Amino acid sequence: MKLTRREPPEIGISFLDTITCGVGAIILLMTVTTTRPQEAPPSDSDPRAVAISQLQRELFAAQAELGKVTAEAERKVSKAALSESELKKVKAQIAALLAAQASAAKADQNAAQNAEIYGELKTAQQQITEEMARLYAQKNRARPKDLIGGIPIDSEYICFIIDTSGSMFNYAWPRLLNQIVETLSVYPRVKGLQVMNDQGTYMFPEFAGDWIPDSPDRRRMVIDKLSTWNVFSKSSPGEGIEAAVTQFYRPDRKISLFVLGDEFTGPSIRQIAEVVRKVNRPNQSGEPLVRIHAIGFPTQFANPPSMQATGIRFAALMRELTRQNGGSFVGLNSFR
Repeated sequence: MKLTRREPPEIGISFLDTITCGVGAIILLMTVTTTRPQEAPPSDSDPRAVAISQLQRELFAAQAELGKVTAEAERKVSKAALSESELKKVKAQIAALLAAQASAAKADQNAAQNAEIYGELKTAQQQITEEMARLYAQKNRARPKDLIGGIPIDSEYICFIIDTSGSMFNYAWPRLLNQIVETLSVYPRVKGLQVMNDQGTYMFPEFAGDWIPDSPDRRRMVIDKLSTWNVFSKSSPGEGIEAAVTQFYRPDRKISLFVLGDEFTGPSIRQIAEVVRKVNRPNQSGEPLVRIHAIGFPTQFANPPSMQATGIRFAALMRELTRQNGGSFVGLNSFR
């Protein structure tokens, strides 16, 4: 019997569809089981952005302020070095003036002793005629010997009332020290000294309400302490003048007050003048209880005209006070 070989059946489309679906199912299953949770996309509006921006602005502002502070510190260091140099020069000048004053006092003492020994004082006590006396009196009236620079020097006690504000201490202090030394040199010997600021604050609290005994060492102590004395001041001398008159005046004392400053910031010139008039009322002979002199330092005139008002007011106040109280006002043409 002849065997007939049958051809294997061809794979049909149905079988392929089944295989394809199976593979697709497997792939889909693997995709589902291995999928990670999707992370949320980064937000465009980060809540920290506002805080970061604010911190950046503060950082920039702090850097700018640091630059200003650094520049100001460098300026102050340079200014302090200059002030120290000027202070050394002033101290050297003060030492020279004090030495010259001590030498002059010693020379006067020696001259007086020699004159007494050799009878020169007796020779000077010669008799003069009436005509000579008249001429001599006229000469004294024309050129009084108790005036130096227009300032009477008949006082036995001296009190300095000083404006210790920043404008004075930072710009006019070396000149002020020189003026005080020159003023003291006009008074070789006095019975007492005192120093306070325009608010009535004493430079030496241990001598508050009392006079500092005069001597070369005491004068040197006053200048040394004054070179660094910088207490609060509101640039109004009324309080200091009132305190000095009420605390130091006695009928048997000849007192001069020296007001040193550069500006007046008080409310009224008339008010200060009235207060001083009440405390420094004239005595029986019509003279004020104490003399009031003043020295003006033109620090304010280094500013533009619109900023010179306080300096002009100080000059006006001091002219009025010195006129009413038997003194003189000297306005300096430079504060250095």
